[in-house]
Amino acid sequence: LNRGFTEMHCMTGHSNFVSCVCIIPPSDLYPRGLIATGGNDHNICIFTVDNPAPLYILKGHKNTVCSLSSGKFGTLLSGSWDTTAKVWLNDRCMMTLQGHTAAIWAVKILPEQGLMLTGSADKTIKLWKAGRCERTFTGHEDCVRGLAILSEMEFLSCANDASVRKWHISGECLQVYYGHTNYIYSISVFPQCKGFVTTGEDRSLRIWKQGECAQTIRLPAQSVWCCCVLDNGDIVVGASDGIIRVFTESLERTASAEEIQAFENELSQASIDPKTGDLGDINADDLPGREHLKDPGTRDGQTRLIKDNGKVEAYQWSVSEGRWIKIGDVVGSSGATQQTSGKVLFEGKEYDYVFTIDVNESGPSYKLPYNITDDPWLTAYNFLQRNDLNPMFLDQVAKFIMDNTKGQTLLSTSAQFSDPFTGAGRYVPGSSSGSSTIPAADPFTGAGRYVPGSASNAVAPVGGVDPFTGMGAYQSAAAKVENIYFPKKDAVTFDQANPTQILGKLKELNGSASEEHKLTEDDLIILEKLLSATCNTSAEIPTAQQLQTLWRAVNWPEDIVFPALDILRLSVRHPTVNENFCSEKDHVQFIILLLKFLNPEGKQANQLLALRALCNCFVSQAGQKLMMEQRDEIMTQAIETKSGNNKNIHIALATLTLNYAVCLRKVNNIEGKAQCLSVISTVMEVVQDLEAIFRLLVALGTLISDDTNAVQLAKSLGVDSQIKKYASVSEPAKVKECCRFVLNLL
Repeated sequence: LNRGFTEMHCMTGHSNFVSCVCIIPPSDLYPRGLIATGGNDHNICIFTVDNPAPLYILKGHKNTVCSLSSGKFGTLLSGSWDTTAKVWLNDRCMMTLQGHTAAIWAVKILPEQGLMLTGSADKTIKLWKAGRCERTFTGHEDCVRGLAILSEMEFLSCANDASVRKWHISGECLQVYYGHTNYIYSISVFPQCKGFVTTGEDRSLRIWKQGECAQTIRLPAQSVWCCCVLDNGDIVVGASDGIIRVFTESLERTASAEEIQAFENELSQASIDPKTGDLGDINADDLPGREHLKDPGTRDGQTRLIKDNGKVEAYQWSVSEGRWIKIGDVVGSSGATQQTSGKVLFEGKEYDYVFTIDVNESGPSYKLPYNITDDPWLTAYNFLQRNDLNPMFLDQVAKFIMDNTKGQTLLSTSAQFSDPFTGAGRYVPGSSSGSSTIPAADPFTGAGRYVPGSASNAVAPVGGVDPFTGMGAYQSAAAKVENIYFPKKDAVTFDQANPTQILGKLKELNGSASEEHKLTEDDLIILEKLLSATCNTSAEIPTAQQLQTLWRAVNWPEDIVFPALDILRLSVRHPTVNENFCSEKDHVQFIILLLKFLNPEGKQANQLLALRALCNCFVSQAGQKLMMEQRDEIMTQAIETKSGNNKNIHIALATLTLNYAVCLRKVNNIEGKAQCLSVISTVMEVVQDLEAIFRLLVALGTLISDDTNAVQLAKSLGVDSQIKKYASVSEPAKVKECCRFVLNLL
């Protein structure tokens, strides 16, 4: 009697690894249904059940397709590392869902028509209706990896933060389930929603009933990548050892005694690495001996460690069999502590170190997670902030970190656990590839960037002046020039202000304003206070009343509005003002207002100040978020201002592009980069001013650094031939130098 599955045939069609598979239900045209596969080659292949070659191939994603879900009427939803999801009907892409800022690891089509879910490495889940984002679900503290539908109104999600969450589509999180000790990769629901199953990076498959983890099945492989529940209730799992295993509750489908014994032997010989934290902190010296296994366990899946002849073994309690089953040998646990054992999990994330810090004898101790790639000073600062501790301890904590991590370099992840989704080792927050070399002076501020442990570089080199403001004499060194221009890390803002002049102009124009727009003397005093609060001349925080008055002023007729726009441009740099205009509540009117002034037919002064205000929005989180959300609209409208041949407008437009480049680099959004590159290419055609050219070159360098896709795209737009002429500009030297660095990348 063959209880298993046999291979029907092997389908091929992708040029690299396949990362997801999904069944498209039967239709009139294909009564046996279809199979869809997504691959690392950016394609989706659609197969019939009988043919090993694809029926057709869907092209359109710009990176690996890592998730698929099929809906009614032949619709297919795909999620990709290119940060978008796409909706396909037969062989056409109908819609692209844009809004996530990182890879989309999970997609699901809800039973109600037109509703779709996407889960992303940006830690959020989004609900889409007819292609528009209706709602964003936040709560997970790390990449969302899997989604499962419970009903028309409820769904589950699992994530790298080792938790499962149950959500109502209204946005409310109904429950959080803990049990896994590491990333959870996959989640699947039992028929009639009678519980669910999960698998993850902690070698386990877990079965959940009535909100509790009812059973834990250990596997002889570190990563259990995927699980699915069959219609008969059997559970299928795929793991990093390349084996698919099926588990059942049914007696007639249970494997033979030999097969079960073989599985148990394989499991007992597995070596469990204590570094993974799957079994908690281990100190071999404190462990009991084999007699400890005489006492029965208290719950299914409970683990117990014993020491036998100097070896540490791990056992798990099985309620159904009433015995302890060996699940492996714990290797390398010779009293290894977290300090010496590589990766440690803290609050669901991996770190190189988690220190315990006692601030004073009587008080509580605090956990301080740290990765070798982190800046010790920034980590120390964040730690003190997070725990409300006295900032006086900053030097002490930073020194503690440096003393305790001496000589540590980044460990290469062992190749055996490569993630089938990324082809790389497990994702470790903070381990960005490519270490940055120590840069010299920042061309925007002229200061050398402080790098811990690099005393020799702590002083800005001679000639490290700000090429944007020309402070100090800019000398180009004859020696080998270091690239101090890009990739740029922070937004560039327009800060120059003459509050007296601005207010003078405002009062003068107020005199000629119509009755409905006229501001009272009190209003003018309020705006004066706002200016001094936001130009750092007073320590006061802008008030709601001041912002309301400003809002009235910026809605003046366009022939007299420019001083009010200038106040807005300066104020929006202040966190309070930024939050007020850019947060979820009011941002729509704010963007509509600024976009209105970008009309190339309108007054140039208004175009200039609106562009500068948009640049200054990038100083705070709220502003950045809004600028990124509205990128398409803003960029499309802003590029129109290039036609006016006004040098200041061109500089502001180049700066806006540069600020987008800085943000796009952080989220590595290739569709956004594509838009940004085409703007740079278009604006380069018309701009004469060398300061504007310089900023466009910095933007270009920032976009293509460490990104082969962006380099290819820039080449295909012919940007390299456009910029060649600037490599021989004699003054200012920064244009020539920056241009040469960009050409080196192309």
